[in-house]
Amino acid sequence: MSLRPSEKGSLTTPASPSTKAAPATTSTSAKRTNSTAPTPNAHSANEHSPNAHSPNSHSPNAPHGGGGASILHQPKAVWAVAFASVIAFMGIGLVDPILPAIAESLKATPTQTSLLFTSYLVVTGLAMLITSFISSRIGAKKTLLIGLALIVVFAALAGASGSVEAVIGFRGGWGLGNALFISTALATIVGAASGGASSAIVLYEAALGLGIAIGPLLGGLLGSISWRGPFFGTAVLMAIGFVAIAVLLKKDNKADRSPTRLSAPIRALGVPSIRLLAFTALFYNMGFFTLLAYTPFPLGLSAIGLGLVFFGWGLGVAITSVFVAPILTRRMKRTTALTGALVLLALDLVAGGLLIASTTGLIVTIVVGGLLLGVVNTVLTESVMMASDLPRTVASSAYSSVRFLGGAIAPPAAAALAVAISPGFPMYAAAGSVVVAALFVVFGRKTLARVDNGGEETEMESELDEAQALSVGEE
Repeated sequence: MSLRPSEKGSLTTPASPSTKAAPATTSTSAKRTNSTAPTPNAHSANEHSPNAHSPNSHSPNAPHGGGGASILHQPKAVWAVAFASVIAFMGIGLVDPILPAIAESLKATPTQTSLLFTSYLVVTGLAMLITSFISSRIGAKKTLLIGLALIVVFAALAGASGSVEAVIGFRGGWGLGNALFISTALATIVGAASGGASSAIVLYEAALGLGIAIGPLLGGLLGSISWRGPFFGTAVLMAIGFVAIAVLLKKDNKADRSPTRLSAPIRALGVPSIRLLAFTALFYNMGFFTLLAYTPFPLGLSAIGLGLVFFGWGLGVAITSVFVAPILTRRMKRTTALTGALVLLALDLVAGGLLIASTTGLIVTIVVGGLLLGVVNTVLTESVMMASDLPRTVASSAYSSVRFLGGAIAPPAAAALAVAISPGFPMYAAAGSVVVAALFVVFGRKTLARVDNGGEETEMESELDEAQALSVGEE
């Protein structure tokens, strides 16, 4: 579930709005010289602003990896947003253990219940296109609080529903709140965290992994009582997150905001590196959500059993996001680490197809898949944030709007393929989709040269990125 964002370890960011007039009068060579020696005033004006996005304020020292201070030494506001992020990401895997129970209680087919993921992710993806427009005008804190409030309301309504169609609809409303929260949370953590962008992204990805791990476990425990339990439980936890952010996160300075156009995320997809990574994530997420949303049915376990399996899966995501991905990106190019992890994930999905009738074998492939997903999520997120000079929120919104659509397509498609062809075929199709994602990276290495260079522009792309950032990120 990268499911990460938006891109983990991911993120050196674009030129600050406060200096947006400079590129028009500054030569390319001067720009590169200044990028290594930012002025004290520029730094102090932006280092704690969620909307600040200087490419250098969070740039890793090494070309391929991010150093930085320990991710544990963070301001209280960062921990408040991280806590709420854990709960937000719980919503992705929360329904996993209760899919069979919902199907049985509400007399729904596997394809119908898989739409609980589709409605959630379609709305999340489409709403991502407007999140940067909203947050750049009302501020990060208000955007986060509105997102959390929507999740509380729609999670509770889903729990009170009497039909699968109603649950599907309320999951869509949940997705709207999720979009407002997730895209803004990433930028907020990066803007306020100590230790640089890479440490901030690792923290964000850890929250993602922890949320994905706890979600199924909570869903299994509460779902063993009633399928409604996980929805009400999430509403309560999100209300706690709402209070934490309201109390601990300071209101951002209006002077630091740089309003973006409503069309900015769409136009951002015109940047070759952002577009390539977005479509890489689109096909990768098809594999991700096939593993997450389809496998509960062939496993045939109880709600608690499924919760434990996917707790192990999510724990794998969290462990490799925090500990393995940073090691890999310090020792090799990001595109190399990403390609290798995608190829291994494809092989794991093939194994899942071959072992679809074996409960033990399928559990092993699910947990191994989680380990690989953690690496992919973190490296992809880092890559998106380093791929251009666009503002963080714009790059994240553009990328996420496309990748979530991949997750929306996969669950119902997998259920339909299982019925039409064979139970193992959805896993093979997911593997093929992940291979396509790997090919995007392999054949797009030149486009992603900046990512492999630690976020520093190559000479050829400097002028182009400068012009694109000005046209996409400003009014």
